Amino acid sequence: MARIGELDLPDRLAPAVPRLMTQIGFALLCSGATTMVRALVDVVATSAGPFALGYPAVLIATLFGRSTAGVLTAIIVLFYSWFFILPEFGSFAFAEPADWARLLVNACAYGLVVAVAELFRRAVRRASAERDREVAERDLFLQEFDHRVKNNFALVASLLDLQRRRAAEAATVEALGDALSRVESIARAHRHLYRGGSTVGEVDIAAYLRELCAALSDSLFLRTSITLLCDSDHAQIARDRAVSIGLVVNELVTNAVKHAFAGREAGEIRVEFRRHDGGYLLTVRDDGIGMNEDTPVADRQSGLGQRLIDAFARQAGGTLSRDTGPSGTTFRLELEP
Repeated sequence: MARIGELDLPDRLAPAVPRLMTQIGFALLCSGATTMVRALVDVVATSAGPFALGYPAVLIATLFGRSTAGVLTAIIVLFYSWFFILPEFGSFAFAEPADWARLLVNACAYGLVVAVAELFRRAVRRASAERDREVAERDLFLQEFDHRVKNNFALVASLLDLQRRRAAEAATVEALGDALSRVESIARAHRHLYRGGSTVGEVDIAAYLRELCAALSDSLFLRTSITLLCDSDHAQIARDRAVSIGLVVNELVTNAVKHAFAGREAGEIRVEFRRHDGGYLLTVRDDGIGMNEDTPVADRQSGLGQRLIDAFARQAGGTLSRDTGPSGTTFRLELEP
């Protein structure tokens, strides 16, 4: 509907219908509709404005059926008005000597309408073709950019993994492992949310979080002992904001897997995203051993991890809170609309 001004019936129906046949058919349709409306008008105002209804018919025929359809519609409507509306009715003779001049003026006006409409139609077609070309170039650029970003993520992850394997100290191995996990989480967000150039603006957060949790289950080697569940309302979220939300989920789930179930063989982590008080509420809950309420979150993970979570929460436009106890820990991220 948004591109109705770009509609070109001969092109749209080709090659199933020859272009000339489409133009003739559309001209007959426009002129037929005009004569029907004219017949209704004659019920209340006989012979009023004999050529008036021809103008919109000629304009529509030219815009959507090209100049051939416009000219043919003008000829049909002109002769119909001449024969059936102008006195004398049912004859090409003129009851008033001046009617031939009126006929000639309206014929010239029809021709001018065809010319102007055809120029406008061609200008719209050129603008549409230029826009499509620019969109194609943009998509090609985004695909190339997407490919390069994926390669860069893979390169950084490979270097971190290589350094981790070569490191001798346990603290270094753990730090490099955390860095590798974060790089992979950002790369994962990129893969899910920046697939070529066709997806722009917003994404369905439910589909994204579902895919993210599945990827986290695979990457963290979650087996039946630890279950990761995801439940989300459908909502259209800006892509950059969705990336920040996904990175918060990644950090909190990774942290829970590492620390929430110490000394236990089984557990459950649940990720939920709900509409809440005109905004949204992200909840990451585990049924692990809990945390000391007086202990900062950083004691459960590295200080860098906490700073990253806080930064991602701010980028998402939310406020992070924590509720913990012997039955587990719950993080809530309240997001503005």
